[in-house]
Amino acid sequence: MRGFQRDPLAVIARESGVPLETVVERLRAMLAAGVIRRVRQTLLSTSLAQGALAAWNIPPERLQAAFEEMFVNDPFSGHVVIRSTDGETAGSQYRLWTTLKVPEGYSLEKHANYLAGKVGARSYRLMQAKKLFALGVGHTRRRATEPGARASAPAEVLGTDITHLDDLQWRVLTALKREFEVDELVPDLWQARAEEASVTLASFYDVAEGLERAKVIGRFSTFLEHVKELSTGERVTRYNGLFHWAVPAGREIETGREVGRHDIITHAYWREGGPEFGNVNVMAVAHGMEKERLLAHKAAIDVHLAEAGIPVSYTNVFWGGRSEIKPSEISPIAYREWCLATGIDPESMRETRREP
Repeated sequence: MRGFQRDPLAVIARESGVPLETVVERLRAMLAAGVIRRVRQTLLSTSLAQGALAAWNIPPERLQAAFEEMFVNDPFSGHVVIRSTDGETAGSQYRLWTTLKVPEGYSLEKHANYLAGKVGARSYRLMQAKKLFALGVGHTRRRATEPGARASAPAEVLGTDITHLDDLQWRVLTALKREFEVDELVPDLWQARAEEASVTLASFYDVAEGLERAKVIGRFSTFLEHVKELSTGERVTRYNGLFHWAVPAGREIETGREVGRHDIITHAYWREGGPEFGNVNVMAVAHGMEKERLLAHKAAIDVHLAEAGIPVSYTNVFWGGRSEIKPSEISPIAYREWCLATGIDPESMRETRREP
């Protein structure tokens, strides 16, 4: 459900026609069983913290340990994925891919340098999003999507400017975004979170709705487990592809809007890959059950770009293998606490101010 809802479980009950007590019972059961990976209020975190897609060149013998380090010990690394390509291509030595977010005032590069030293990376590449064209989920409903199926109009362009919050807003936001444990799924969902933020429920609502007006609130969502095998042996998806295109400078937004309008695409963005990745500048992600069908989707997008008169000088696909997904921490309060717990002087991780 888009935005902030004062009573999200009641909205689910109303929209589904299922009694509230049954909604609570079934959500609890699915979360406990792992069918649902998490229940949480999502944020448009690109507006709240500096972020980048990070590609890491790790010695093969250290790859699995580096994966564990990023997933288990770094709260600011979100998606952690081991990727591969069909053959030796530009960037194929970069096997570990993560999303990295660092709260405002702290340095992405300094945090990445810390991680690189921790995991023994040979090198890394940070690719910040300049624009977004698709940012969503819905892997199950995309299974039947036909290659080439797309919206009637190009995708909207989403910016990545940072929204500045005060201390009260951060307190409410920190409580708001924390994922729900099974026993926290109850009617009057936000009462305990208001107490956690040390505000009244009325004040919690006011601040949360103000954050929505500031365009930093995403959806109230239940996330299906789409990466790991379920207890039944089923999977929601088996393959995910990170698609790369290099297009002429100045045509990134046009290309991103044409890629992002395709129904199969869950994420699309303008990122600069640099020479390590054949100077790609538009990237997108798609999920599916069959590798050949995902390649058919990619081929349909390639044809559409050609028909739109957009030249592509280089393209590639990075396939996802082992993966773990968690929300990246974005709170400056949490970042300072992490630094102190890790033995790092928080001030040493501050972003260096550049003179105009």
